[in-house]
Amino acid sequence: MKKGFTLLELLIVIGILAILATTVTLVLNPAELLKQARDSQRLGDLGSVHAALSMYAATATTSPLFTATTTCTFATSTGPFPPACATNSNTSVSGSGWVNIDFNQTSGGSPLSRLPLDPVQSALYHYAFKNDDGQNTWELDAVLESNKYSPQMTSDGGNNNNYYEIGSDPGLNL
Repeated sequence: MKKGFTLLELLIVIGILAILATTVTLVLNPAELLKQARDSQRLGDLGSVHAALSMYAATATTSPLFTATTTCTFATSTGPFPPACATNSNTSVSGSGWVNIDFNQTSGGSPLSRLPLDPVQSALYHYAFKNDDGQNTWELDAVLESNKYSPQMTSDGGNNNNYYEIGSDPGLNL
């Protein structure tokens, strides 16, 4: 007598495995998990730049602290930010980056080794920075894409529900 599996038994096992694989894929939704990971990085990046700007504002001795600028890390006229946004994807912290602040003037040196860029860096997903030299205020913006984090765009205290705003004045009206 031969020992082994029949064709019917193998087909049943393969069918069960296919159903389980499909169910796991639908439940976990890997595309949404990737969006959440990118949004988490965006929130962390903007939080780090905001903290560095706060430290700079508290310790820098130059006057004025800021020169009025609006900068985006990606050139676009179709994204959520205004077309007047100057494009600069430079990650330098010495004043030539997309945040045009010389963080090396911060007491103890720059808190950042380089400025972050959006994980997608496209017409819709990129970072924006605006400051106001008269008020010494700033705003950092990004569009969030996941279902988990996108509600923060409406509850961040800013003046625009189309993107996430953080800064000393999130209503700076970028």
